[in-house]
Amino acid sequence: MICSATSEPHLKAIAGEIESGLKSNHGVRPVSVDGFPASQWIVLDYMQVIVHVFHREKREFYSLEDLWGDAPRLAWEPAEERR
Repeated sequence: MICSATSEPHLKAIAGEIESGLKSNHGVRPVSVDGFPASQWIVLDYMQVIVHVFHREKREFYSLEDLWGDAPRLAWEPAEERR
């Protein structure tokens, strides 16, 4: 999963919410967490799913979407819109 943040506090909040949500709702913890807000990239490794949270400029620079261009893309939508 790849997502973007607009600032370092936003990046930290997104990664923190993913971690706490998966832990409290599903009892899942990441095997590894790397990076920090100042690096503008945080990676959460859940083995079957790797979560990359980028600052927008870093996401454009690394362009992981191009590296994994043959992988299926899923559009995210809030849970309340799926009902």
